[in-house]
Amino acid sequence: MPIGERQSTFTIRTRKFMTNRLLSRKQFVVDVIHPGRPNIPKGELKQRIATMYDVRDPNSIIVFNFRNHFGGGKSTGFGLIYDSVENAKKFEPKYRLIRNGLLSKTDKSRKQLKERKNRAKKLRGVKKSKAESKKTGKKR
Repeated sequence: MPIGERQSTFTIRTRKFMTNRLLSRKQFVVDVIHPGRPNIPKGELKQRIATMYDVRDPNSIIVFNFRNHFGGGKSTGFGLIYDSVENAKKFEPKYRLIRNGLLSKTDKSRKQLKERKNRAKKLRGVKKSKAESKKTGKKR
């Protein structure tokens, strides 16, 4: 894509492009030039990046941490292109997966979280992860 092309009123440039084989992804800094628009939705950015880098599934693209430059018209953020959606689910933090619609958020009450924390305090090692999944049946 030529740099001067502004089909839908914004231009994307990538820099610091790097292939990270350990995490099976490509990572880069994204510069978005968008004169006359306050910002660009991440869905549009994903679609444009998918066409730039021939990505089959736009769900394997994750963009985040965008900041607008002073004066407007330009934003900078970070982008990741995973080899597959499975790799994205394996390596990405849960909050980013929830934001990108790859995972659904499970709401737990504040009381449940505190009870689980206090049960885990009493245990060490592998048993601690098992305590999170089931309740200990001790009553006072």
